[in-house]
Amino acid sequence: MFDLVQKYRRVMQIVLGLIAITFATWGIESYTRFAGGRDTVASVNGSDISRREFDEQVRLQQESLRRMFGGQMDPAAFDNPETRRAVLDQMVNERVVATETAKRSLWVDDKRLSEAILSIPEFQAGGKFSEQQFDNIARSQNPPLTARQFAERIRQSLSLQQIPGAVAESAIVPHALVARLAAIEAEQREVSQAQIPAKQFMAQVKIEAAQVKQYYDSHQADLRTPERVRAEYVVLSAENLAKQEPVSDDEIKQAYEARVSQFRVEEQRRASHILVKTKEEAEKILAELKKNPGAFAALAKKQSQDPGSAEKGGDLGWFARGMMVKPFEDAVFAMKPGELGIAQSEFGFHVVKLAGVQEGKQRPFEEVKKELALDLAKQKGQKKYAEAAEQFGNTVYEQSESLKPVAERYKLQIQTTGWITRSAHQELGALDNPKLLAALFSQDAIVNKRNTDAIEVAPNTLVAARVTAHEPEAQRKFEEVKDEIAEILRRQEAFKLAEQEGTAKLAQVQKGENAALAWSAPKLVSRRDAQGLPAEVLRKVVAADVSKLPAYIGMPIRDSGYLLLRVSKVIEGKPAPEDKQREARVAATIGGAEFEAYLASLKGRADVTINGANLEKK
Repeated sequence: MFDLVQKYRRVMQIVLGLIAITFATWGIESYTRFAGGRDTVASVNGSDISRREFDEQVRLQQESLRRMFGGQMDPAAFDNPETRRAVLDQMVNERVVATETAKRSLWVDDKRLSEAILSIPEFQAGGKFSEQQFDNIARSQNPPLTARQFAERIRQSLSLQQIPGAVAESAIVPHALVARLAAIEAEQREVSQAQIPAKQFMAQVKIEAAQVKQYYDSHQADLRTPERVRAEYVVLSAENLAKQEPVSDDEIKQAYEARVSQFRVEEQRRASHILVKTKEEAEKILAELKKNPGAFAALAKKQSQDPGSAEKGGDLGWFARGMMVKPFEDAVFAMKPGELGIAQSEFGFHVVKLAGVQEGKQRPFEEVKKELALDLAKQKGQKKYAEAAEQFGNTVYEQSESLKPVAERYKLQIQTTGWITRSAHQELGALDNPKLLAALFSQDAIVNKRNTDAIEVAPNTLVAARVTAHEPEAQRKFEEVKDEIAEILRRQEAFKLAEQEGTAKLAQVQKGENAALAWSAPKLVSRRDAQGLPAEVLRKVVAADVSKLPAYIGMPIRDSGYLLLRVSKVIEGKPAPEDKQREARVAATIGGAEFEAYLASLKGRADVTINGANLEKK
């Protein structure tokens, strides 16, 4: 498969996107040593998973989920026996793969590591590898890494992806299966909706005082005000420290002169290609294009075996030297705009069209002045932060009775909060961190009135906080909540009535009777195009038995009412005869399933021991 610019993007997804995985922190050899210890949560082939490692992984998973939901969730809600066991299972899987990788000596050597790093676009500036860019990305990790540590992390990620990649890519994709799945995916169903809203029953619902009191007595745990605090805090960050000492014009000019070569924009070219297996195929396509140059995009979509560019008509975008495989690159940089040609590479034969040329140029000082100023300010802030971080933590700890000394020393503003809880959905800014919130609600902070430790809430950002007021959890009084309870009970009863009526009307229409329903205008939906239907509703529609039409189904919609659906027509899917993207998706699914089976066999042969006591939350 032709990959070109995307060749090592998977590496970056592993290193930058899945940075929390445990095997990215230690070398493979770490998994082959027996550490021992009473805090072991599990042992895989003699390699221990410690309680510290496990707790850190749980925390990272919580933070990942919190970011996924934009901070609008309580990470602690996911710290339960089920999710803790799921995290451990994933760690065991990683450990099994790591030990198998070590057993097979599938270690990426220095040459392959160097080739990967030099080829990753994220590490390049102006089309060439940039040590500064590599260092910046290394320092942006959490925790920050040196260039050497970061390179080793990439080596480990590359090494540990070899077994999953080899198993998944060996998957055989039957054409009949692809065709059948494509037909199912393209099938359309004409559907109409009728709703029985719960709110129409609200007026007829009567709630007795005894029901309200009974609910109050049986839901005491749900009717409590949570523990809450007010706090003050200070933030030490590289960004804020940089603002304390602005970059001068002289510094910017000196930096430009020292880095002038970095601001050279190399010549870039834009090309399209059609990838085929044989020279004969390429020559045939070239002859056809010489007769009809405008057919390039259509031919690429139909015949190119590079799915990434085929759907774009073969377009590869703009690129400089060093970003493509060499034979292809040499051919492109020898062509004239509009020219057609053939190039051969390790991927096959490319019918190439050069679409445009952007000459190289030197970016002038004024153009890059703002960019340089931001970069210098960032560097200055990171340097000041590195110098101040340890002493900031020491000051917060040693003078724990107040944040004023540390604020004065580093010229920081002491900020305050309103009432906050351990886990309620709140806009907390710098305090929106599970570890920091846990520290604020600790006995040391609440009872002993001490500062929290300095806690890293983001790369190059430390926060220390202090409780200024505290209210313990308390039971809400019945008089305070009785109206709220009555409303809850009314809604519950109205929903039940809506569900009863909806179920009765569904039985009527299934018998062919007139149920006096107001059906919406029909619309065609498919698995690929839901036409606005919620996922759970679409699943009902596409799973409905349509052997006899119209087909009727119904489903309760929690707190809303009851929804009836009528499928009146089924249009058989007619997918395109060849779709390499679809084949790739099916191959990925089958490959993933084959790896899961292979992993299960590895685990079946592995020596895995789980320490249930240490798995529990403490």
